[in-house]
Amino acid sequence: QVQLVESGGGLVQAGGSLRLSCAASGRTFTIVAMGWFRQAPGREREFVARINWSSGSTYYPDSVKGRFTISRDNAKNTMYLQMNSLKPEDTATYYCARSRVLSPTSAQLYDSWGQGTQVTVSS
Repeated sequence: QVQLVESGGGLVQAGGSLRLSCAASGRTFTIVAMGWFRQAPGREREFVARINWSSGSTYYPDSVKGRFTISRDNAKNTMYLQMNSLKPEDTATYYCARSRVLSPTSAQLYDSWGQGTQVTVSS
């Protein structure tokens, strides 16, 4: 079992930046990839970014590409999401998650989830 704890959310004005963190503990050797998802009220959970844990390769959907950067510190078992040029439509609860497969973009391929951290972007 892997435990995941997100932090770093908050309230920011449009155009601002935030950095989210996700600390993993437990059976961290089972991590193959990690990802960030977000969910706004009344909307489905949306894929935001993913990183393959060993190689560090990353992938983003067009909605955040060029504005968000995912990274990890293997020694600290921590993943980050640097979010720049934030927009009101980025407002959501952000979740980190663990996958046992490479390059996953579907939420169904992740089997451990954090509790979420709220990001609110004001216009």
